[in-house]
Amino acid sequence: METLMCPRDSGKFIAENSKDVFVDSEGVKNVAEMLVTKITNNQLTLAGWKSLHELNPQTVDEDSVNWVFLSDTLNFSFWSESQDHKCLVTYKGKMYSGYWSLCAAINRALDEGIPFTKASYFATMTLEELKHILRSDSEEPMPMIEERHCVLKETGTILLKNFGGSYLNCVKASEKSAQKLIQIVVENFPSYRDEAMFQGKRVAFYKRAQILVADTWSVLEGKGDGCFNDISTVTMFADYRIPQALVHLGAMRYSEELMEKLTKGVMFHSGETQEVEIRGCSIWCVELICERLLELFEKKGEKKSKDINPVLLDHYLWDYARDHLEEMKQIPFHRVRCIYY
Repeated sequence: METLMCPRDSGKFIAENSKDVFVDSEGVKNVAEMLVTKITNNQLTLAGWKSLHELNPQTVDEDSVNWVFLSDTLNFSFWSESQDHKCLVTYKGKMYSGYWSLCAAINRALDEGIPFTKASYFATMTLEELKHILRSDSEEPMPMIEERHCVLKETGTILLKNFGGSYLNCVKASEKSAQKLIQIVVENFPSYRDEAMFQGKRVAFYKRAQILVADTWSVLEGKGDGCFNDISTVTMFADYRIPQALVHLGAMRYSEELMEKLTKGVMFHSGETQEVEIRGCSIWCVELICERLLELFEKKGEKKSKDINPVLLDHYLWDYARDHLEEMKQIPFHRVRCIYY
């Protein structure tokens, strides 16, 4: 069988062979220069994960680690067909959409006394129970509810059988290696195996597996079991919002043919060539932005290696995309319904 490339190598290979998506070197430099100020002002930090997102767990304990596992197991396909029809969840008087609607629903369930983060519960829950937990406060339901139910039951069953029902045991088994934890996750939990074929090569994106590792690092504040010395080897999380931001910022370009498809709202399939190019080029683009940032700080005589990695850049770019939706609407995101992102 063809050797499977890791996400970083996959991104490089795809970018070097892409026909419809292009990484723009000048745009990469411009984005890096824009981010210098953000890093200097401590706007890209590990602490930001907790302080900027009020729905994220604020404690450092096993319950918070299992919350992260549950949320990332369900972290896929939140985009809406239109801005006027969104799944919305109200929590503590505030309304949330997209991924945050899931987080709000999880916290709402926990406040109601439902042990949603326990594998013994979600491994055996019914579809009706899940529909109740993820109920929307708008007329638009949570997308792919049946797929989410299947993923939860499968994942919970494996977690109980192989890891004593706690994701923290997966973390401990990784021995403080981000890459080892990624492998544990993708080898044991099928829904995390985000792979494709591109020009005869097996490529991997592992969007949810990598974000799971990054969120574990964040919730544990990079300490104890979450002290991953190789966290910088985790790439950005190839989804549909960050490519949109990278094109908007000029770090990536689309061919006319691809842009026409995006504008028409064509639905792509997971693993389709142009979809793979968008995701792969996004990974490589962020890698190059990281490299450029490190060069800029080295020229200034500053050591910022701990403050610069694809995970922290992903956090910033994802928030940027969320906060600049109106400005970016002329750059359509690619539409895919799948369990991988």
